[in-house]
Amino acid sequence: MSKKHKEVTFDPAADTPTVVQETAIEKQNTLNRLSDKVHGLLMNAVSHLRLSLTLRIALHSAGQLLRTTIPVLLTVTIALCALEIPHIRTAQSAVAALEPAQELIYAPEQLLGLSVTEAYLLEENAESADMSFGQQVKLLFSTLGQGEPRCIKVYSETEQGGLVIAYPVTRLLQSLSVMFWVVLCCDFLRVIHLINHRNRLNQKVLKPISDMAETAATLSANNLSDRISVDGAKNELKDLALVINGMLDRIELSYNSQKQFVSDASHELRTPIAVIQGYVSMLERWGKTDKEVLDEGIAAISQEASSMKELVERLLFLARHDKKTLMLEMETFDPLEVMSELHREAKMLSSEHTFELAPAENATISGDKGMIKQLMRVLVDNAIKYTPAGGTITLGMRREAGQCVLSVTDTGGGISPEDLTKVFDRFYRCDDARKSQTSGHGLGLSIARIIAVAHGGRIRVRSKVGTGTTFSVFLPLEERA
Repeated sequence: MSKKHKEVTFDPAADTPTVVQETAIEKQNTLNRLSDKVHGLLMNAVSHLRLSLTLRIALHSAGQLLRTTIPVLLTVTIALCALEIPHIRTAQSAVAALEPAQELIYAPEQLLGLSVTEAYLLEENAESADMSFGQQVKLLFSTLGQGEPRCIKVYSETEQGGLVIAYPVTRLLQSLSVMFWVVLCCDFLRVIHLINHRNRLNQKVLKPISDMAETAATLSANNLSDRISVDGAKNELKDLALVINGMLDRIELSYNSQKQFVSDASHELRTPIAVIQGYVSMLERWGKTDKEVLDEGIAAISQEASSMKELVERLLFLARHDKKTLMLEMETFDPLEVMSELHREAKMLSSEHTFELAPAENATISGDKGMIKQLMRVLVDNAIKYTPAGGTITLGMRREAGQCVLSVTDTGGGISPEDLTKVFDRFYRCDDARKSQTSGHGLGLSIARIIAVAHGGRIRVRSKVGTGTTFSVFLPLEERA
């Protein structure tokens, strides 16, 4: 248990100890703790206080309005004072033309009709005829609050010496007082008007914001086509509504593309799975006793499993690209090496086609060598699939305007103009390819374009129905030091 310290003092007169329960420091600490607690409670209450946007705008406008009251009053005061300066100059000139009745003091009879209640000359070598600016200001307001009427004392240099006149400003002060209360009351009434008519502000200005909030609250995957109405919105609010609608357009397009992607992927995976299940069922019935059926089933299952593996790998590649996690192992190499390797591999893959490697000079590019080879392999595989037996496939490489161009040209049936704009879309296969039952998933060219763009390049396709197709990959050349 902690003990409370007590301060013991002795009263010399009574000679008895007096126990002081709390020192001044302890009292101050208690007050500080109480103040912090009250402040914390107030801040917590304010943080949970939620005012409507229209009320906050009205209060802000009212605050801005009240802030202009003091500058307005100050400006008007300066203007009224400036209007009095000619009258003060006239009074000074009129008094300076008179002779003081009593040595240095002007008699009241002399000042009748001059708007001056008092006038006198300063004694030479006493109060100094040459007064500094600070002294003049001090003299100006020295008797402002004394007696009636209220006056200011104005100093000026004359031939007779330093002249001081008392100029009455009661009327000016009354005008300023009336103006102050009028302006303050008008501002107060305008503040009340703003707060009371905040609903009108909501209808005219903030209604589009409410519509945006309501539309955004109802958006879901089932109604992504809904858009914010721009009727009645003006200027920045209309621009905001258009920007949000544009964002919704992009979200809807991306969502539909993703949905189509999942649908197409499911369809492509469903076919090999159905084939595998069919052969498994066949093997369960006859494969145990019929070696020919067993070999056919194993070969078909193996082929479909390879097809599924290829599809899954391509889907994973596209997923990494979409998530911005596709990594490239950059190196500097000669693409002619890649084209030579592909030429050798292609001749072993298909003996029904003629493969040619066009003469090319060496070049240097910077990129992921494995990815570039995968890109070109996609183009070569497509050329093999869609070129009839006996056709020719030519691999080429050339320099063009600071770029290295890798090309694959075939003598197949070509691509129609309608299909040319879609060949790089995911899962897209032209009608001729589907009718010919050519194997593939429609992902190869999408992956090829992704690889080319990732290396700062592009792919161009030229084709003529009945003649053939040429795919050209443009990659930036590596600058030599």
